[in-house]
Amino acid sequence: MKPGFFQELKDRGLIHQTTDEVALEKQLNDESVKLYVGFDPTADSLHIGHLLPVLMLRRFQKNGHVPIALVGGGTGMIGDPSFKDQERQLNTLDTVQNWSESIKNQLSRFIDFDDAQNPAIIANNYDWLGSTLLIDFLRDVGKNFTINYMMSKESVKRRIESGISYTEFAYQLLQAYDFLKLYEAHGCLLQLGGSDQWGNITSGIELLRREKEVQGFGLTMPLITKADGTKFGKTEGNAVWLDATKTTPYEFYQFWINTDDRDVIKFLKYFTFLSLEEIAAIEEEFVNAPEKRVAQKTLAQEVTTLVHGSQAYDQALRISEALFSGEIKGLSGEEIKQGFKGVPTYHVQAEDALNLVDLLISAEVVKSKRQAREDIQNGAIYINGERVQDLTYEISDVDKIDGHSTVIRRGKKKYHLLQF
Repeated sequence: MKPGFFQELKDRGLIHQTTDEVALEKQLNDESVKLYVGFDPTADSLHIGHLLPVLMLRRFQKNGHVPIALVGGGTGMIGDPSFKDQERQLNTLDTVQNWSESIKNQLSRFIDFDDAQNPAIIANNYDWLGSTLLIDFLRDVGKNFTINYMMSKESVKRRIESGISYTEFAYQLLQAYDFLKLYEAHGCLLQLGGSDQWGNITSGIELLRREKEVQGFGLTMPLITKADGTKFGKTEGNAVWLDATKTTPYEFYQFWINTDDRDVIKFLKYFTFLSLEEIAAIEEEFVNAPEKRVAQKTLAQEVTTLVHGSQAYDQALRISEALFSGEIKGLSGEEIKQGFKGVPTYHVQAEDALNLVDLLISAEVVKSKRQAREDIQNGAIYINGERVQDLTYEISDVDKIDGHSTVIRRGKKKYHLLQF
């Protein structure tokens, strides 16, 4: 255990609420503590909304504590009502189990389950919830909580007017039971979660006190908000996933490189393992020369490397620089695919004419031959970053990156992709 770890978490702004802060800090300083975070499988991948708690588990492990990653194979079949406006869609057991396995594999990239000193622990609450009898659960868990106590939780109060099913109402009891089972199996004394989990966490502490007469602890992290008012974790309305097949490393890098100046230092403290001294030096450089965007570049490099590896970061940087400079020919087919995901794409058919004028119309880059000719003659058309002004130009194998992709640019920013 490293002294000052709890204070560092506070200095980074990572602590929103704690139960009995003095006792928790002493516990963390005196001994190796087992702690857990739950991840309900609501999709086949975690997204960056999960990244803060995942990295908190990593921080605790690096400081000598034992993280338990709890995959909610059981609770994921119900759904947590906390700060949700409406009830979640229920998924089948097979779907949730498949998603649970995917999430387990993702978590292993961030926390070490083979560490010789303090290996992390993976658990799945379906292992106990799936075999728990209703009568036993009501007698052993339900008896400890009054309806008034459960109704007092903010996560429940917010949903009372719009309606909440008994299924979701009982969710806090299931999460409390998880804490009890993890204490019994591993001696777990601390639960971490987002600020929306406070009610569920305190229910677990109450169950530990009543059933085991031990003091458990809770710690919540702040809700991440962006200075411009938009929701953190979304880009162009879509979630930013940790799975590279759902959000490419280039898209992931772009999310971080475009961080608002007002948020970037806070995010460096939240999402990187740079020391506070290193971050202070970056902040000073950033304040003196914000146009160099050193803080955003550092953030994008650190987080992209952490999630996808240094090779993926190098690739994302190469794509970004190529798109900025227009030097596209040096990119590979895979990099073209990443950099131009979502760009209008035309799949060239065998019968299509390969004359540039005709292809501009087929690919709907322009609407008429007259417009196509004018654009070519005026130097507004680029093939793989190079201007083409020849009206008789025909696309050939030379123009096909990795034999299958050609990028057409009209003007400064309008891109189209041809796939052969």
